[in-house]
Amino acid sequence: MRSTPVVRRSWRACAALLVLAAGCAAVPAAAADRASQRAQFRAALAAAKKPPEGAWRKLAAGLDADRYPLYPYIELAALRPRIARLERAEVERFLERWRGTLPAQDLREAWLRELARRGDWKTYRATYAPSEDRDLQCNALLARLADGEKPDYATDVQPFWQGDRALPASCEAVLQALRVQHVVSDAQVWEHLERAADAGSADAADDAAALLTGSERVAADRIVAALREPAAILAKAKDWADDARTRDALSYALARHARRNSDAAETAWADLGARFKWNEAQKNRILNALALYRATSYSPDASARLAALPAAADDDATREWRVRVALAGGDWAETLAALDRLSDTQKADARWRYLRARMLGKLGRDDEAKALYADVAREANFHGFLAADWSGTAYSICPLKLAGDAQSEAALAQQPDLERAFEFRELGMLPDARREWRFALGKLDANQRRLAADYAYRKGWYDRAVFAFSADPETQRLYEQRFPLGLEALVRREAARVGIDPSWSYGILRAESAWMTDAHSHADAYGLMQLLPGVAKKLAKAEKLPYSSAQDLFDPTLNVQLGTRFLGRMADAYDGSPWLASAAYNAGQAPVGRWLDARGSLDPDFFIETIPYKETREYVARVLAFSVIYDWRMNGKALPLSARMPKIGQPYRAPDASTPRKDVACASAAAQKPPADAPASEAPSPDAGGAAPATPQPPPDR
Repeated sequence: MRSTPVVRRSWRACAALLVLAAGCAAVPAAAADRASQRAQFRAALAAAKKPPEGAWRKLAAGLDADRYPLYPYIELAALRPRIARLERAEVERFLERWRGTLPAQDLREAWLRELARRGDWKTYRATYAPSEDRDLQCNALLARLADGEKPDYATDVQPFWQGDRALPASCEAVLQALRVQHVVSDAQVWEHLERAADAGSADAADDAAALLTGSERVAADRIVAALREPAAILAKAKDWADDARTRDALSYALARHARRNSDAAETAWADLGARFKWNEAQKNRILNALALYRATSYSPDASARLAALPAAADDDATREWRVRVALAGGDWAETLAALDRLSDTQKADARWRYLRARMLGKLGRDDEAKALYADVAREANFHGFLAADWSGTAYSICPLKLAGDAQSEAALAQQPDLERAFEFRELGMLPDARREWRFALGKLDANQRRLAADYAYRKGWYDRAVFAFSADPETQRLYEQRFPLGLEALVRREAARVGIDPSWSYGILRAESAWMTDAHSHADAYGLMQLLPGVAKKLAKAEKLPYSSAQDLFDPTLNVQLGTRFLGRMADAYDGSPWLASAAYNAGQAPVGRWLDARGSLDPDFFIETIPYKETREYVARVLAFSVIYDWRMNGKALPLSARMPKIGQPYRAPDASTPRKDVACASAAAQKPPADAPASEAPSPDAGGAAPATPQPPPDR
């Protein structure tokens, strides 16, 4: 369904957003002039980054900030190579001239790092502005220490020494200095180390261990080693004395080893269990991990190990896995009993309410199942759509419309940071565009941020709208902006070429990249549909498509062509089944093959819930829910989700225009819970990415 714009505004011939749109007729610079400015900017920026100094000025002649919004970046680029030779006055002139801009912030931060390197703490304190950068925060504390001040632990240390991330060197120096001043105690160091160990962060635990000395350091180093090399630690354990810190290290090693190799951890526990006098917390840590990872590998004793857990060792993860193990074994009564043991928070989730309804149906309690299906069906997500199929009701999708606000739009037009963001995008400098975008949004109120995101959507910068509206619970029902129909002709054509449903292709694209054309994952997958270069190269050759390097995958057209054709091949490998092909697209065909061998007789919804990889389990559900929404957006109705989930081994054909589709209605906007996006706010991105086809995954996750 091609929905109309969410709000009809009077843009007064683009005047209200003058600074945002170079293409508006009212913009002073003609299109040809702006193209010339862009070429001039590129040349001047490149020259500013290299010798000879000052050569850029001639290239930038006439290109000042009044005429071109990105001009300050040229000056910034010229200053960066000279940072070690800069004088304070030159820096301050730039900061004053470009006050309140991201280039000024960038130079300030670079200058602060240089001042810290020089040990010029007086100038550092005069230049410092509050920052979320922990390195800068800690250097500010070092500056205070140099002035003879004694920072406070609660006020000054705890803000940067939280969580489980490793520390920059400046923070380590602060902590070492504060240890000398007795501001940070042994107890506080151990508190942080144990928090890091509980989170499995060896690097953060190592930071804390470095603050200890003597026997305390030896004990702390054992815990760090237990996190990094649990098998090696366990092999040495029989010669160690039985004390509290040793038992801590061994309990972390056993828990860590269980995640990697539950059989080996089980053997080690059998050998060490009686040798040491474990306290309750240590023993529960071990028993929890052993039971959990026996369950995630569906070991024959998994159910018994979970059932034998002491109450204090049970947690949300083990409770969930009791459900999955019983479900995998086809024991409906035990599955229902395991669902009853979930926490109240878990029971409220659509996943477990839907499974409860399924179990009630399996056990012949149809009236109870029907009532529960009707309740879950009010939610616009994977389990809500399945519940609607079971109850024979329309899908409950309640689109939200964005209210216009002329006053806020006028204020938005005065935001030069947004102008720089959009100009970077026009230049194809997307990481820079996103930095300016985030900087700009930090200055806007909630309503202005929504207006800016909607404008980005209408200009085709879809990922800005996707991230902005998906992150805000109040805007998650802006389906048009969250599920753009970009490249529609291309997606339809390529899907038809390989015989798959275009709404499924859209669902994969949306789940993989959230419309970030330059997405690059840690698994080395690229572009909108997150293709691995090796896969892309072979496929391009077979399909006679142009391909020379991984960077080509940032071309949206080529990426959709290759991605859709790869998706078609995945579908062919699984009798056309979209849900199985989605699992293979995310996890790879080898793991899917193992799961089919082990649990291939399960119903599709049960099989999905028993997938050992949390990422893949949630990915498949997300893709299928997204496919329903895209189908509705393109056709006004949607193919039943259950129809996209044929039984394993059953052939599947993609729907066409004549295929019956379900009605969509807004049953209850208050009950709407749209399908969730990936947890990370902007993942995948060039620095932090999502799933990739045929990519090996880590051990099963909680």
